[in-house]
Amino acid sequence: MGNAPSIDAPPHAPTATSPPNGGADSETSLPTPPESPPHPPGSLPTGAILGRPISNVHSAYNFGRELGRGQFGVTHLVTHRETRRAFACKSIAVRKLAAPDDAAAVRREVQIMHHLTGHRNIVELREVFEDRRHVHLVMDLCAGGELFERIVSKGHYSERGAAGLCRQIVTVVHACHSMGVMHRDLKPENFLFFDSDEDSPVKAIDFGLSVFFKPGDTFKDLVGSAYYVAPEVLRRNYGAEVDIWSAGVMLYVLLSGVPPFWGENGRRIFGAVLRGHLDFESDPWPTISSSAKDLVKNMLQADPKKRLTAAQVLNHPWMREDGDASDEPLDIAVLTRMKQFHAMNKLKKVALKVIAENLSEEEIVGLKEMFKSMDADNNGMITFEELKTGVSKLNTKISESEVRQLMEAADVDGNGTIDYIEFITATMHMNRMEREDRLYKAFEYFDKDSSGYITTEELEHALKEYNIGDAKIIKEILAEVDIDHDGKINYDEFVAMMRKGNTDLVTEWAAKLDL
Repeated sequence: MGNAPSIDAPPHAPTATSPPNGGADSETSLPTPPESPPHPPGSLPTGAILGRPISNVHSAYNFGRELGRGQFGVTHLVTHRETRRAFACKSIAVRKLAAPDDAAAVRREVQIMHHLTGHRNIVELREVFEDRRHVHLVMDLCAGGELFERIVSKGHYSERGAAGLCRQIVTVVHACHSMGVMHRDLKPENFLFFDSDEDSPVKAIDFGLSVFFKPGDTFKDLVGSAYYVAPEVLRRNYGAEVDIWSAGVMLYVLLSGVPPFWGENGRRIFGAVLRGHLDFESDPWPTISSSAKDLVKNMLQADPKKRLTAAQVLNHPWMREDGDASDEPLDIAVLTRMKQFHAMNKLKKVALKVIAENLSEEEIVGLKEMFKSMDADNNGMITFEELKTGVSKLNTKISESEVRQLMEAADVDGNGTIDYIEFITATMHMNRMEREDRLYKAFEYFDKDSSGYITTEELEHALKEYNIGDAKIIKEILAEVDIDHDGKINYDEFVAMMRKGNTDLVTEWAAKLDL
């Protein structure tokens, strides 16, 4: 998606990366892994997180390439040694689960995935392994790509298509709520197609922020992702109705190509969410059916008590399989906007790092001193505890969960600590990085031949240095940044890209830290 800030990134959330082609048969049970050498009764060592006997995932699976990376874990393509079937394995590093709540969240995710097992639109958790260093979750491999990618690649799209996808999403919500589970992080990245078939089911893949609930329970945790978060979450008093709101935002995007609540940074997005104004006047809304707009309005009802339930959404005339949704193609502009909204702007991330690495000593002396003051043991790395202590000295009111969010946002390589360049990149980003000389220095880094343009070849060369650079990503960057569509990026386009939508989570707390 676009660079919407995550309000709270759980320690075990994987990066939503589409896996390679080839999937597992969801009806096939795995054989029991090879037995460990026998131990005397009561002497089996147990893991620190799940408390189950230590087991070796590598004895049952061969590990392949990385599929995704989150703050506290990495997801790999794995192949079962006996059946040769492909799966996805999310490996959560035990050493990074520093707080008691982190371990509890991992246990809860495992419990919830077992609790929801067998649903057509929920990825199946096949096996769980725990060794001394990791908890490994072996799940069905969803090889059909992300929700929006499939839509954009088809090249044509209709209300009926949007209704079919939304029906599957709300079916997941209905299943969760009926079984006492609140998802809390519904967004397109968390839904993948199981395989490449035209009628492949969409699967919910991540339950890292999900919780068990009972009717009447209220929650206060600030969790979710900015574009999709319900207003009552921002007010820290909410229940399961938040999932319908998030699904309603997804439906709005499916129909129009843009989110209903927009802002240049996270704070402005949240302000738009709290105001709750829905735009049904701009294109393509005048051509969208009144039935579709009625459903969107009732899913994005600001008062959660008046918001539709999952069952009511599924029974809405537009949503039913034989309902009002038209099969006429939507305007092609919707697909274009959806593509731009969906594309992760890798170029901007690399540019931030380039600027951080090329700042003069004079420019960063203050940030350098701040880093040194937080790096208590002078090892060149800031741990969570060091960050928490350092922030507390800034005389600012910021909670431990907010410090953890800062940690997760700044720790780009996901190793559980913040190194010097990561710190400079994050704090520089908080200052919005809008000084002209910094931007021009970054532009020059990409514009190797000083032509005044970043060409496709220069972009590819620069991104490959950071292990980013496949043709698809290059194409997505150009589609998003190349405003005049001449196949290259000029300086004005580069600056517009760098200044637009600075919504990384670190920006959210900039004012609190007074940076």
